[in-house]
Amino acid sequence: MASPVSPSDHVASPAATSAATSAAQYTASRHAVWLGAAAIITDQIGRVLLVHPTYRKDDRWLLPGGVVEPGEHPHDACRREITEELSLPDLPQEHVLAIHSLSPHHPDIQPGTPCPGEIRYVFDGGTLTPGQVEAIRLPREELSEFAFLETRDAVQRLRPVDGQIMLAAYRARLGNTATAHLADGRHIFSPPPLDRHDIHVRYRPMWDSPLNRDPVPERLPVQQAWAWCFIPDGRIVLVADPGPRGSLPMLPGGTVEQTDTTPEDTLHREAAEEAQLTLTDPVRLGWVLDETGEVYGGVGPNARLRLAARVTAIGPAAVDPATGRPFARLLATPSQAAALLGWGPPGARQAQLAVETARERWGLPSARTAAIEEIPAKGMRLS
Repeated sequence: MASPVSPSDHVASPAATSAATSAAQYTASRHAVWLGAAAIITDQIGRVLLVHPTYRKDDRWLLPGGVVEPGEHPHDACRREITEELSLPDLPQEHVLAIHSLSPHHPDIQPGTPCPGEIRYVFDGGTLTPGQVEAIRLPREELSEFAFLETRDAVQRLRPVDGQIMLAAYRARLGNTATAHLADGRHIFSPPPLDRHDIHVRYRPMWDSPLNRDPVPERLPVQQAWAWCFIPDGRIVLVADPGPRGSLPMLPGGTVEQTDTTPEDTLHREAAEEAQLTLTDPVRLGWVLDETGEVYGGVGPNARLRLAARVTAIGPAAVDPATGRPFARLLATPSQAAALLGWGPPGARQAQLAVETARERWGLPSARTAAIEEIPAKGMRLS
């Protein structure tokens, strides 16, 4: 016969009850949030890929990516979503570009959505080849279209907070800076130079124009002289003119004026005015044909000259006399500069030509990979 069961056998001990209660209280006290994962993917001239979902009421676009499912890691979720959304398996995810924390009551959360807050990881999805772009196939029940957009246009299609995340992540990639940590779209640490000056890559209609290495034909006027301006460690100087839609980077130089005896005189003058650079020994690398001269008032066919030069001094920051504004002055590797300029593969080849010229002519080293830096307002002493 079985022994009688004591009532105490069915009741947890006070210690066990207390432990269970404490565990439940601890679990309830933990901050619960959604997890999301997205990717910065670009085409060869630096435009960012966005997708247009069919299920959103606000008609806003998104970066490729989506929801992290229970038990899934963010990088696995990003890879899965890109495969499902774009039919592009095995895209690289080399870096975490940004980690973003969204408050549960942020104004960009759709009304009526009981969101507890979100942590979003943004990965570097790399640059697509033309063949990969052609291979993109969308799930039409979820996404209606995709587009590669300049960042200034992309932010107009994204929710404001999503635009801030996209810019910070993309600039971390361009500037080779550490992972951006954001809260409600804002950097929680000191913003890097590209963010501080609101730098954007822009699509240039002549990005794929070949660089002609022969002398400029006498029949073609030279309307522009820009240069890869090297400091002793192999980096180059970029300038950025602030505007209402952000700052656009460019090489020092500018339009050839009637008072300039040669395009080299233009370069010396513009580099001093824009970036307070003293240059020596400018070398012509080649020229790009501008068929229309539309930007110069429709002057017709003309040459845009590309040079390399050595920087011997950088003075204190000053107001540019042509614009009445001080330009941002940045130090970047030539490859970083080519990406920021939006010249695609031809720009990368031109940057390499400039590096080879600087090494052969002045014995300068190839710049080591580093984060883009801002030139101090007081200038720099160069050895």
